[in-house]
Amino acid sequence: MRKAYPQPTRCPVCNGKLQVSQLTCEECGTSLHGHFQSCRFCQLDAEQMHFLELFLRARGMLAGVERELGISYPTARNKLDALLLALGLAPIPQPQENEQIARQQREILDMLEQGQITAEEAARKLRALR
Repeated sequence: MRKAYPQPTRCPVCNGKLQVSQLTCEECGTSLHGHFQSCRFCQLDAEQMHFLELFLRARGMLAGVERELGISYPTARNKLDALLLALGLAPIPQPQENEQIARQQREILDMLEQGQITAEEAARKLRALR
């Protein structure tokens, strides 16, 4: 069996995103050619993958990640936010964030009702809250 190398995710020439276009069966050698969607986790760089593995081993507790890496909570939180961004995920809003968004929505609708902004402006402002 051949040594398996990590899948490259960036072009060595232009740093563009690489696309999976061939799959080969290890048993019989059958190959499939086409354009395949890559696994979102396969797109992570080594540092992001290490952080994810450590976060999972810490059972999702940033305090464990802090201790293991010797970093502050804000740094661990920033790394987690960057990981979510790299995976194309948004954090689940916390209850306090939900209340703040609801308050801002009410303010925008009040402004619309009072004629202070147009419907288009209100729609734009409401979309920006997400």
